[in-house]
Amino acid sequence: MLVPLAWAFVTAAPLAVVTEHTLFIAHVVMAVLLVGFAATGYADMREGVLRTWWRIIAVGSVLTLCGVVGLRLEPTNVALASVALFGWMLLPAAGFVETGRRVNEGTWVYAVGTTGCLLGVTLYAVGLIWGVQTSMVGGLALVGFGQTAGIFDAAIRY
Repeated sequence: MLVPLAWAFVTAAPLAVVTEHTLFIAHVVMAVLLVGFAATGYADMREGVLRTWWRIIAVGSVLTLCGVVGLRLEPTNVALASVALFGWMLLPAAGFVETGRRVNEGTWVYAVGTTGCLLGVTLYAVGLIWGVQTSMVGGLALVGFGQTAGIFDAAIRY
């Protein structure tokens, strides 16, 4: 449930439903959870596709820490916050590609996850550049949907 909740929370940001301070707190909580998961899950995630996902969690921990620092600085360091956001929009796509390559059935779910990430980040970036909030929110929703589909299937499969 953390993946859809995290993306719902992030999607609320361009709608001004959450403040930057709230985003900072969320990043701190996620960083702690990710680092803890990477540390405790390593023994069980050393082979196959789980190793790929462990690496994504480890790199994602660094991305999230970039967000923590970026949101903590006054004024907000947009570059560091963007590393966290765009990194998390794209990083799981690599895991979905690898997972789809390794499974024998249900590969379409990982194609959906990958497509959601890639189309979502594109839509978000276009909205950010052109100042179109609807595009930004739609992009975040696509990423969230794609990643939720992929992680849900992986959770029930493994």
